[in-house]
Amino acid sequence: MGVLIIGGGGREHAMAYALHKSDMAGDIYCAPGNAGIAQVATCLPDLDVTDQKAVRDFMYDNNCGLCVIGPEQPLVDGLSDYLRSEKIPVFGPSQAAAQLEASKSFTKQLCDAQNIPTAAYGVFDTADAAKAYVEELGTKCVIKADGLAAGKGVIMAENTAGAEAAIEGMFAGDFGAAGAKVVVEEWLEGEEASFFAFCDGENILPLTTAQDHKRVGEGDTGLNTGGMGAYSPAPVLDKDMCGRVLKEIIEPTVKGMARRGTPYTGVLFAGLMITADGPKLIEYNARFGDPETQALMVRMRSDLFANMIACANGEKLDNTVTAWWEDEVSVTVVMAAKGYPGSYEKGSEIKGLEEAAADPMVEIFHAGTTEKDGKIIAIGGRVLNITARGKDIIEAREKAYAAINKIYWPEGFYRKDIGWRAVERLERGQGKN
Repeated sequence: MGVLIIGGGGREHAMAYALHKSDMAGDIYCAPGNAGIAQVATCLPDLDVTDQKAVRDFMYDNNCGLCVIGPEQPLVDGLSDYLRSEKIPVFGPSQAAAQLEASKSFTKQLCDAQNIPTAAYGVFDTADAAKAYVEELGTKCVIKADGLAAGKGVIMAENTAGAEAAIEGMFAGDFGAAGAKVVVEEWLEGEEASFFAFCDGENILPLTTAQDHKRVGEGDTGLNTGGMGAYSPAPVLDKDMCGRVLKEIIEPTVKGMARRGTPYTGVLFAGLMITADGPKLIEYNARFGDPETQALMVRMRSDLFANMIACANGEKLDNTVTAWWEDEVSVTVVMAAKGYPGSYEKGSEIKGLEEAAADPMVEIFHAGTTEKDGKIIAIGGRVLNITARGKDIIEAREKAYAAINKIYWPEGFYRKDIGWRAVERLERGQGKN
């Protein structure tokens, strides 16, 4: 059975890598794909994924029995609904269920209805009202564009002036239509982490955990990005804390979505803050994260295709499939074009990738790349994801950075402190990871 993956980033490369290992999956296609994905799948740069009928026709013509939607926008645009109406199995939630990511105010309202722990908040459609709520919260707060903003529509405001500037910028169009409505939240103290689970609309299959680095600068400073690196598992989410996340956040979410008549199928990605009082939900993503997926897929032992098709077919996840993980730690370091997340130049050549990937514990997942005349060319902001496994966070990180040192790309940059929290925890003797 063939598989069509929608997307062309590091997340999609990692999923193609895992699906390629499945005995159940047939030919793998990816639209549009990238230079790295082309090593394990057939890339389709000319297939217009916004043309839902064209996607359907391709799947019919090429005996594809599963569509895996990587990015959030096709979900919000209703691609999964259309393909299901054409009797094509899809891994990804419906347009209505994807509101968990598409609208932060929708998710906040669900939290209220289901008593899910989250930050205090207000939703506003005028700058003056939002600024008044900032005054109520105090000095530090978080300003979020309500809609999709490619992972960049969140501003951590450490003072009132910064919060007001963020509010004015959003209503002025800094994030386009995503900022037409603004969510202002209290500033939660704690450690961020990510929890993943497969859902079939009713049942839940817990997966594993990760922690990413959103800020562009070392020490978690500077602007938010789509993600500069990640590692898995996240030590702050130990067995007891994972149990609380499942009971207090994931289960009531799935029940609440089913009760609303919008059952959730696919992967549910919870962004969390682990506070002194326990886990609190920061946000949901209606798809796998990037770069978290890269760190997850190299640890996955079970068959990804089996998990995905069970979700797509609404099977009983608690009875039919399992999720097993290597007892290792993985680290992903993102190499980005200089200037990212602002303006950056395209067209530079990247060398040394074969040497960098010579270690069997290292995988290089491509994002913004293309191949031209046998050369790998950078064409995006986040370009490469250097991913390594090890017995602990220190070994995995050493392998990742050793691989990066073999890559010649003067036009790129990367953070040199990915995984620093886990390293500090391990050095303090608080666990393997």
